[in-house]
Amino acid sequence: MSQSTSNNVFRLFLALLLAAPWLGLGPYPMHLIIMSLLLGFIYTSWALMGRLGLVSLGHGAFLGIGAYSVVLLWNQYGLSPFIGTFVAVAVTVVVAIVIGYPCFRFKIVGHYFALVTLALAEVVRLVIVAERDITGGSLGLTPKPGIAEGSTYSIWAMQSSTRIVWFYLILACWLFALWVWRRVDRSMQRDALQAISEEEDAAASIGINVTRTKLQITVLSAVMTCLGGVLYAQYQLYINPETVSGVGISLQIVFGVIAGGMFVMLGPTFGAVFLLALQEILRILIGNQIHGLDLLIYGALLIFFIIKMPNGILGTLLKRRE
Repeated sequence: MSQSTSNNVFRLFLALLLAAPWLGLGPYPMHLIIMSLLLGFIYTSWALMGRLGLVSLGHGAFLGIGAYSVVLLWNQYGLSPFIGTFVAVAVTVVVAIVIGYPCFRFKIVGHYFALVTLALAEVVRLVIVAERDITGGSLGLTPKPGIAEGSTYSIWAMQSSTRIVWFYLILACWLFALWVWRRVDRSMQRDALQAISEEEDAAASIGINVTRTKLQITVLSAVMTCLGGVLYAQYQLYINPETVSGVGISLQIVFGVIAGGMFVMLGPTFGAVFLLALQEILRILIGNQIHGLDLLIYGALLIFFIIKMPNGILGTLLKRRE
């Protein structure tokens, strides 16, 4: 498929998306579209570093930091989620540097780096559960209502009772993620990271600052994932440790990206749509009758994609068209 054809297809797809709220879709289909875009934003954020050899199994930690920071600051102190977002981003940057710098400085790479990030995700989840008097523990947390009577939204509380507002906000964030992907893809940093992923010592020998380059893309990916957590909390108006932190959601992110295709720009979003569709099918067919069956299916599919379709569904389809 030529570049011009790809651009035309994307423009048509975007035009359909922009018109979606006016096509007479019901509330639930609109919810699924919004969640697909939101998860697409989060998955694209992970893929920024994942596709260049930095496999993190701990992005649930950054998702949780974003979600819980804004809700706790709003509930406890009445601080607008807009202010809470800056706090969440600051905390995320510090955590990403504290975890990333020692790993990159002392060449903790591959599965060792993945295990460090895995531990980070679980630590954040355990802290949330342990501080249940503040965070609500396993029961979760709901932001206090901030919409005045007679109104449908509150800018200060970052809340809206109409899905159309959330649709266009999250659509804008998703487009921003795609723009960041393209900027990174066309930058010198991508070439540097590609060289680092192949051979760190060789990359360092030609003047690439390995530690700084890795840290920059890690912080960027973590901050964008944190923003995804903020959006999730404010849209869903309910969070708990299992949905926005910990190993489970981290692995779900990895699964979605690998399933869709981490090496193509729309691959992570395609993976988000695939994962949501799979969840809906499993919910209809088995519900909660067999506990843990969904995780078993996700695991089996992940192994299948890694072995048989390493480029993901969308990546494989595009490759066959070439």
